[in-house]
Amino acid sequence: MQQQTLQLLQQVQNNTITLLAIAQLKDVLRYHELQYYVHNKPTITDYEYDQLYHTLVRLENENPETITPDSPTQRVASGLIKEFVTVPHLVPMLSLSNSYNADDLIDWDRKCRELAKVNTIEYCIEPKFDGASISLIYENDCLTRATTRGNGVEGDDITINAKQIQSIPLHAKFSQYGLQQVEIRGEIIMTKANFATYNNYLLQQGLPPVANPRNTASGSLRIKDPKEVKRRKLDAFLYHIGFKAEVGNEKLGVGGEKLEVGNEKLEVGGEKLEMESGELGNQKLKIKNHSGELEMLTALGFKSPTTKKKVVHNIAAVIEYINQFEKGRDDLPYEIDGMVIKVNNLAQQEAMGMTSHHPRWAMAYKYKARQATTQLLAVEYQVGRTGAVTPVAKLTPVAVGGVTVSSISIHNEEYIKEKDLKIGDTVIIERAGDVIPQIVRSVTEARTGKETMITFPTQCPVCNALLVKEEAEAVWRCSNYNCKEQAIGRLIHFVSKDALDIKSFGEQNVIKFYEKGWLTNITDIYKLPYQELATLDGYGKKSVDKLEESIEKSKQQPLHRIIYGLGIRFVGENTAKVLAQRITHLLDLANYTIEQLQQLDDIGIKVASSISTYFGEAKNIALLNELEALGLVLQNEKKNAIIEGGLSGKTFLFTGTLTQLKRNEAEAMAEAKGAKILSGISSKLDYLVVGTDAGSKLEKAKKITTINILTEQEFLELVQ
Repeated sequence: MQQQTLQLLQQVQNNTITLLAIAQLKDVLRYHELQYYVHNKPTITDYEYDQLYHTLVRLENENPETITPDSPTQRVASGLIKEFVTVPHLVPMLSLSNSYNADDLIDWDRKCRELAKVNTIEYCIEPKFDGASISLIYENDCLTRATTRGNGVEGDDITINAKQIQSIPLHAKFSQYGLQQVEIRGEIIMTKANFATYNNYLLQQGLPPVANPRNTASGSLRIKDPKEVKRRKLDAFLYHIGFKAEVGNEKLGVGGEKLEVGNEKLEVGGEKLEMESGELGNQKLKIKNHSGELEMLTALGFKSPTTKKKVVHNIAAVIEYINQFEKGRDDLPYEIDGMVIKVNNLAQQEAMGMTSHHPRWAMAYKYKARQATTQLLAVEYQVGRTGAVTPVAKLTPVAVGGVTVSSISIHNEEYIKEKDLKIGDTVIIERAGDVIPQIVRSVTEARTGKETMITFPTQCPVCNALLVKEEAEAVWRCSNYNCKEQAIGRLIHFVSKDALDIKSFGEQNVIKFYEKGWLTNITDIYKLPYQELATLDGYGKKSVDKLEESIEKSKQQPLHRIIYGLGIRFVGENTAKVLAQRITHLLDLANYTIEQLQQLDDIGIKVASSISTYFGEAKNIALLNELEALGLVLQNEKKNAIIEGGLSGKTFLFTGTLTQLKRNEAEAMAEAKGAKILSGISSKLDYLVVGTDAGSKLEKAKKITTINILTEQEFLELVQ
């Protein structure tokens, strides 16, 4: 079937497909619907599927006699894995018609105006979240059922798992709006930050990382252990009311923007909500548009795309907004793959109706594809500063979301086995987090028998030393501490921005000076032969003086930067700060036991053991003594000042995007007043400083009454 798919795609792209291919198109699309909706293992990209689907639509429209009841264009994809109880939706969850170009939107607008019999239409535009569809039913203000999309008519009951997602309210006062029962639709997502955190957790456990937030969110909904679902920190955006029944079983009119109830006012949008007469109860509410529904959901405590939506009055404004929004796509805390445009007026929506596949009043505009199909040509191996050997897949270059990808990390031996990768494989790749490319899976159906196994080396590819692997890890490491690539990696890390921040001393300089024999370890940085350096091509007196000045300045960096720069395994920036705050001199850590280290905040057995091992080795103690002799300050000169600071003993955490300060600048300001920076929400936190697009941390903090939530301006006033 995969070979047949590739042949059809080639015909579509060459515009040579004929009426004879209709039967094949139907079979191929059914196959890929099964792979996508049932097995959750797509073998082609969304863009490739859409090309085939739209071709079938065109051929059937041109030849109506070929339309059959079982055509993929006449029904929602069917089939479920029977792992959870299957239940029907109150109203079918249809797909959206979609496009990748503005001309289709203009044509769709024409059809909408013809159906609605008006000259202009008001549209509501909102992000198209890249996650897993979900349906929630609320009865008498309580969440009674959560369901996956399934085949659109029925889905899996995942209520228990949905309750582990904290952004889904267990209670919402729909009765305030006269509603007794509602079915609302939305998307389960994993934010980029939580995706990175989860992958780090998997790597620490010696497990292969997951490929992208979307698949992780989708797979999480069917996990049988609710505790694991909760640990993955999923999120939910709700954006559509599919069914509603008012109190007393009367039909409810939906729309409107400001609701007056007695002497109180419920803000639901921008217009005044009309009522028939009397008090709220069995009266008919007239919420007139989709944007009002979104505002209502937000008012009830749901995450809804109210801050990202926009209401416009013509299709030209729609196109302008979606192009503008795409520019900031990568800055969002979550993944989107396009925008959804909906006719805003609900009465017009009802009049326009729907097909068996999609509503006529909505369309999805998709941004550049983030997935592509290519071939795995070879595997090379890189050695990092800790000796970790990382396999890198070399690919036939392919464009993914505007970036040409030819190399992808495939992490470790276990990852290769888990993905069943072979040299010569056809693979689907994706820019996970819109930044880091990942292999989603190998397309085993496309194998010809000429593919070869990937054999992980037993010796270091750089120095030929034996590779070793600790029992609890998935990573193989070079056993030679003096391996060239390890030495260069440690030097690059030490001079980097977040460590000693030695400006003008980048990666290329490290490599060049190492090759010259001037650098072998980090102490050599402070013994560079500047006169010889000035004789090299491209190194004038001015640039050499600037480098020397930066190196001398680095000797005054605070202790936590030196600790981080040493590259101790598992010791990140926050852990380095925790250690620096507890000691008077860096060598004090040589006297700490593993048990004592574990008493410090956010330090577990793995981190404590790594610190203890580092300070237990004589060569490391000698290196620290030499650094101090060269002028670096290993004594915590700020310790007493910190204790006496105005925020002494207080703990802070920053979330969202700050507009007046960089995150590290804000943290430094708090620390200068004696405060301590935490890495997560807990009862130990005193202040959460919230920027724009704050995520799950804010929601968690609201549930702990002892945490003070500050805006960026309030924080500045506090520290000043």
